[in-house]
Amino acid sequence: MPIEVILPKVDMDMATGQISRWFAEEGATVKKGDVLFEIETDKAAMEIDAPASGVLRDVTGREGVDIPVGAAVAWIYADGEAYGTGVSAEPMKIEAPTSPSDGGGRAAGAGGGEPAAAPPAPAGRPADPPHKGEGEGRARATPLARRLAREAGLNLSALSGTGPYGRVVKADIDAAIAKGATKEASAEAPEAPAVASTPGVKAMSDDQVLRLFEPGSYDLVPHDNMRKTIARRLVEAKTTIPHFYLTLDCELDALLALRTQINAAAPVKKTDKGDAPAYKLSVNDMVIKAMAMALKAVPDANASWTESAMVKHKHADVGVAVSIPGGLITPIIRHADEKTLSVISNEMKDLASRARSRKLKPEEYQGGTTAVSNLGMFGIKDFAAVINPPHATILAVGAGKERAVVKNGEIKIATVMLVTLSTDHRAVDGALGAELLVAFKRLIENPMGMLV
Repeated sequence: MPIEVILPKVDMDMATGQISRWFAEEGATVKKGDVLFEIETDKAAMEIDAPASGVLRDVTGREGVDIPVGAAVAWIYADGEAYGTGVSAEPMKIEAPTSPSDGGGRAAGAGGGEPAAAPPAPAGRPADPPHKGEGEGRARATPLARRLAREAGLNLSALSGTGPYGRVVKADIDAAIAKGATKEASAEAPEAPAVASTPGVKAMSDDQVLRLFEPGSYDLVPHDNMRKTIARRLVEAKTTIPHFYLTLDCELDALLALRTQINAAAPVKKTDKGDAPAYKLSVNDMVIKAMAMALKAVPDANASWTESAMVKHKHADVGVAVSIPGGLITPIIRHADEKTLSVISNEMKDLASRARSRKLKPEEYQGGTTAVSNLGMFGIKDFAAVINPPHATILAVGAGKERAVVKNGEIKIATVMLVTLSTDHRAVDGALGAELLVAFKRLIENPMGMLV
C-alpha cells in the first residue's frame, strides 16, 4: 500500500507550515531517512525525512504556501507497486512524533489533519470521503478554504468545488478572487476577528479598517505564520496575564570595567578566518547571567502560574529575545545560573545566528523560566516588555548612559542602565518582584559575584 507523507507538527503552536524546498522530485526513488523536504514553521526551519523507501508520487505539497498540519503532501509507493492501474487499497498513514525524531532537526511525517487543497484522486487511490458535517445545505469545503472565503467575504455555496466530491479547496477560492467575485457575507459563519480580542469587545473587521483609508493609498502585505503567532500570543498575554511593572537604575561602570578585563584575557583560538579570541563578552551576556543568578537567589520568583498549582522551577532557563525578519524569537540559555560567562556568550551567539536563519529546533526556543529583552543597542532608555507565557517575568533592558548621580552628597558621573521587570502578578507580586530586581541590581553593580 502507498505510504502517505504528511506535514508534521514540529512546534506546539503550529497550525500550518510551509514547504520551503523539496529535495526529491516526482517519480524519484527515495530511501527511508532521506531528506524529502524542508518545512518552514512560524519560528524555525526543519528537514523532514522519508518515512519509507520507494518511489515518490503525487507530490501535492507546493513550496511557499501555507499547508495545515497533518495534510498529505505526497505518497511513497514501494518498488514495483502498481501505480495508477486500479490499486484499491487505502493509502497507509505513518504517524510520527510532534518533535524532531533524531535530535538533528529532522522529523518524519505526522498524521492528524486534512490537506489544504487535495487534487482529484489519481487512479489507484480512493478520493477522501466527505467531511463530517458536510451534509445537505452546507457547502463542502476544506477548513482552509472556509477561512479564506470568510476573509474574502465570499459565499461558499455560490462556488463550484474542484476537490474530491465537489469540495471547495484553496485553488477554487483563489480563482474566485482572481475573477473579481462580488464580496458577500459568508453564509457559513459570522465574521470573526483574526485575533482573539478582549472578552465582550469585538475588534474592527478588515473592511472596517480599510474603509478609513483612501483606496489606492496603501498596499496589503499578508501576515506570515510568525506574525500571526506573535499577534495571537501578545493578545493572549495582555488579556490573560495581570502585568505589574517595577523599574530600577543600575550603575554599569564596575561591570564595564570587568568586561574589558575578561575580554582582554581571552585566549586565542584557531579558526578558518585566522586567530580569534575564544570569547567576547557583551553586556547582554552578563545581564543573562545576573538574571539567572537572581532567580536562584529568589527562588519563589522562578515560577510559572497554572490554575491548579504554582510551578516552582529548579533551574534558571533564560530566554533572550532575538529580532529576526518579520518578528522575533526567544532562544533559551538552559541552566544559565550554572554556566560561565564565556559559555553563555558563545552559546548565545550560536543561538542568535541560527535564530535569524530560522534553523532553531523547537526545544531551543520552547519553555524557559524567564526572559530578557534588550533594546539598549538602539539607544532605547526605558520600555516595558510583554510577558511570554508560561513565564512569570521578563526583564526589559535599556541603554547604558552617562548621568549625573549624587553619591555621599556629591555629584558624580556614572554610566546608568534603566531596567524594568514585568511580572505576572498572580505568581510574582510586588514585594517578591522587588526582591528579585534588587538581587539583579546587586549582581550588576558588583559583577565579581558572577565569577564565583
